[in-house]
Amino acid sequence: MDIINFIEQEFADLLTAKLFKLGESSVSIASIIELIVSLVIAIFISNLVSNLLKQRLLVKLGIDEGNREAIAVIVRYASTALGLIVVLQGIGFDLGSLAVVAGGLGVGIGFGVQDLTTNFVSGLTLLFDRPVKVGDYIEIENLSGTVKEISIRSTIIKTPDDSAVIVPNSAMIGNKIINWSYESSNCCLRIPVSVAEGSDPLKVTEALLNAAYMEAAVLYNPNPRVAFVGFGDDGFKFELVVWINQPHQRDFIKSALNYAIEYSFRQNKIEFPTNDRELWLRNAEVLMPIFNKVVENGQVKKTQETETTEIPVSQLSISEMLRQVVYFQNLNDIELRQLIEVGYRQRLQQSQILFRENDPGDAFYIVLEGAVEVYVEKINKHLVNLTAGKFLGELALMLGIPRTATVRALEETTVFAINKTGFQKLLSEHPELYEQIVQELAKHQEELTARQKQLREMGLVDATEDDQNPVNWVRKRLANLFSLSQVS
Repeated sequence: MDIINFIEQEFADLLTAKLFKLGESSVSIASIIELIVSLVIAIFISNLVSNLLKQRLLVKLGIDEGNREAIAVIVRYASTALGLIVVLQGIGFDLGSLAVVAGGLGVGIGFGVQDLTTNFVSGLTLLFDRPVKVGDYIEIENLSGTVKEISIRSTIIKTPDDSAVIVPNSAMIGNKIINWSYESSNCCLRIPVSVAEGSDPLKVTEALLNAAYMEAAVLYNPNPRVAFVGFGDDGFKFELVVWINQPHQRDFIKSALNYAIEYSFRQNKIEFPTNDRELWLRNAEVLMPIFNKVVENGQVKKTQETETTEIPVSQLSISEMLRQVVYFQNLNDIELRQLIEVGYRQRLQQSQILFRENDPGDAFYIVLEGAVEVYVEKINKHLVNLTAGKFLGELALMLGIPRTATVRALEETTVFAINKTGFQKLLSEHPELYEQIVQELAKHQEELTARQKQLREMGLVDATEDDQNPVNWVRKRLANLFSLSQVS
């Protein structure tokens, strides 16, 4: 016991032994450990309070994301600083002596941490002055993205390609910033368009406005406008001006508008300018001997034998395949493009299962390459082989019907798929497609009645959607499956 007591006493003396002095305060190993533990607790409490403010209290008060983040960061750093002061005083450190030491080292350290100090001050400016806040979509030095976090030292920007860029706060303050979300998230898109000479400006204006209203992301207020910019060498120059409230999607919205403009011009037989040029030759007689070589006795010689080869039938495009689906056959080019955009390609190895009997009907497929076999797995009964251009599962996707058979690849196969998530996104962004599909489904009432009966027997028809009229039932079922209750 004497040895143990001796060791304990020596260990206690070691912990409490004075290492050095800060002013009138003695520093020991025990005081350093106490300081570290107390600081960790203070920082933990500070972060806890900050997160509670940001995620609960300020949300209930209806404060927007940018203000919540700014308030939470300020509270976190302020409470951390206060905790540091309380901890130092609690363990007996004389803050006056620390101030003397800090003053002595301040000049030397100041030069070494000049950039850190600049970023710190810039961070405080961003948090208090708030020219930029979390959630804003900004552009700075050829970088664009959404502000995800503003700390004392740096700002994190999430770019459209999902990369996180850490920008020093001094750069945020010292450079010009385009804040697309300042006061409002509305931003203006200008799309230059040239048309052939002789085009009717009024017809062009109407076609451009029609194209603008085809895109769901374009705002109606302010309303789209068309400007006749001027006259070019080979046509008239126009500019379509629209407003959107999704600046982070502006590149994709521009692309969608370009598709819509091309489609609208094609429908209205408006032509884009061509680069045709007329060539006038002086002293054309100099070239006559060259042309005379290919002319003999009034007949034009064949300078090169041409082979007549039969042109093979080109493979159908996805849009052409979709048009073969009765429920999509009346969609226009823009609507088909939107349907194709929400889809994806899926590769299957030989014998790989695409889906099994009784799996949820959550996707529609078109065979692009290869072949698949449809069969009943329980009794190993072959039903049919589907090759390129064939489709399956369209009704299962739209009505949420479980799979009635198993499908596997007979060889290496590529299919085009539209799943429930993509189809729901399409219908929510373009509610007019919902009614078009309902009308097409209504033309096949016998099949709808059979499918409704099948689902009733399986107990998969919700009481809120059941209806003796199969058309009313399918309208309610689509709205229920794809969260389109707002669609009437």
